[in-house]
Amino acid sequence: MRAEAVGGPIFTRTYKALLAIGILGVLITAWRFWVGLGASTALSDGYPLGIWIAFDVVTGTALACGGYAVALIVYIFNRGKYHPLVRPAILTSALGYTIAGASVAIDLGRPWNMWKIPLYFRHWNLNSALLEVALCIMAYVGVLWIELSPALLEKWSWPPAKRISAILDRALPWIIALGMLLPTMHQSSLGSLMLLAGPKLHALWNTPFLPLFFLITCVAMGYSIVVFESTFSSIAFKRKPETRLLVNLQKIAAIIGVTFVAARLLDLLVRGQFGFALRLDVYGIFFWIENVLFILPILMTRRSANLGMLFRSAMVLAVAGALFRFDTYLLAFDSGPGWHYFPSVAELLITIGLVAFELAIYIAVVKRFPILSGAAAPAPAH
Repeated sequence: MRAEAVGGPIFTRTYKALLAIGILGVLITAWRFWVGLGASTALSDGYPLGIWIAFDVVTGTALACGGYAVALIVYIFNRGKYHPLVRPAILTSALGYTIAGASVAIDLGRPWNMWKIPLYFRHWNLNSALLEVALCIMAYVGVLWIELSPALLEKWSWPPAKRISAILDRALPWIIALGMLLPTMHQSSLGSLMLLAGPKLHALWNTPFLPLFFLITCVAMGYSIVVFESTFSSIAFKRKPETRLLVNLQKIAAIIGVTFVAARLLDLLVRGQFGFALRLDVYGIFFWIENVLFILPILMTRRSANLGMLFRSAMVLAVAGALFRFDTYLLAFDSGPGWHYFPSVAELLITIGLVAFELAIYIAVVKRFPILSGAAAPAPAH
């Protein structure tokens, strides 16, 4: 089905509420830059990575991997039937990665020096996992907006827009290829980054396969967030849902989730660390919560396929991946005695403000540009 703009008024009551929350986040961000990180956050030498990295970047970029995951199945495995899901997936990814970049800028002590990262290549530390993450994410943000630009240009019929679209059509195969490479690199590197913590990372998460686990979970989360976003959009905007495609996509995501759990348990057994999973301490409890959440979607997909079940199944798998990543960066990381971390009110409000802005931009874009497929239809029973 052809993609169409949803239409309708943008400044609804919900939209104004999102803007208000976003503006509050901007004001607190300005205060953070005025007083500095020390006064506005709970970060410390023991915990230099807080919620802005663990949630906004590490978890947020995985949730924003819908474009990457759908592109894998459409362009690599040549399943063209999933093409109607490409545009909304890329929009979600572009917004998610842009917000992640904003979070990094807020988290840095000297964000005005960010421009030096790609340009001062003579001073690069080529052994740095964090450098690879920074370069890949910066490049991927640009790639995502270029991939989305044909949909944005489609709204206008003036000659310059048509010429730019023609150029993009010729360059798109190379852009898509780059869009396949960059997430593969930086999502695995986000796992590599925590291996540098060594014994400070708990044995249940400290595995040489952590880069592979991060890559696997980002694909599962990517598919789930596409299902989540598509079902939510079909209900909120009264669009005809791609139910059959979404069911198949969620089944793939659920299978990946079960595969991840099997690989994780096998890894613990081979390394002789499974005993830690049997302990009823906070680490063992959260370990099993993660795994149960990863397994639940495969059981839920066996039930009747409807939007409500799809929505819940996708949400469970997304939460499972988010919890795994959040735990890896915060719960499983122990700086030693005397150190502790819980995000400050400012950190939480800035994060909520960023998410509110992301939702507001998404609503504005789908209402004015051809992103979602399917003509308006009565909301299906669920």
